[in-house]
Amino acid sequence: DAEKFHKIEFSDIDKGKAKLPGAQAANENTWVAMVQHYFASAWIPSVDAVRELYVGKLDGNQYRVGVQTKIDPLTIGQEKIETLKLFVGPQEESVLETIAPGFELLKDYGYLTILAKPIFWLLEKIHGYVGNWGWSIILLTVLIKLVFFPLSAASYKSMARMKEVQPRLMAMREQYKGEPQKLNQAMMEMYRKEKINPLGGCLPVVIQIPIFISLYWVLLSSVEM
Repeated sequence: DAEKFHKIEFSDIDKGKAKLPGAQAANENTWVAMVQHYFASAWIPSVDAVRELYVGKLDGNQYRVGVQTKIDPLTIGQEKIETLKLFVGPQEESVLETIAPGFELLKDYGYLTILAKPIFWLLEKIHGYVGNWGWSIILLTVLIKLVFFPLSAASYKSMARMKEVQPRLMAMREQYKGEPQKLNQAMMEMYRKEKINPLGGCLPVVIQIPIFISLYWVLLSSVEM
């Protein structure tokens, strides 16, 4: 809870730059995992265990991550049982959510998690109705396109208007050849009179790019498919 989800790259371990949560943070509901594409393994200590996390490189291209828990000294005839959970399996989001807080973040969508998670949720809901991932992806794409249709329509209109005034722009370039300042003023005046936004054609497309990149990461990361 103190430092939220913390990802360490193998390259950081190689360079000795792997940053781990401090001892206090590590005692607050912490787990440690090694992630592969679609699969992961993790240790989840009991909530009240005092613990310390570690990472390291072994010989060759092998790495280890782990958790050490402190066990108090025992007297003769005394015993103590320390319990940890071991998770080994596919990164199915609905399963990961039930294991530990934030555990579903093992399924890594990168910087676009805030967009990718709702997209996957919607994709899963559609799949619950149609029962086929291929059709679910097609229907989700159609839904996204419908949501963005007003933006796309505005973009197409803006591009059509720009096409209409293209001959006038060419004439202006000829008229003000070698006078870039006057050319810019004339163009801006024409855009104002014709109520054209020069960025109107590309801005709606730019807004949609993060959504479709998020969809790409959802499709790439989901073992459910």
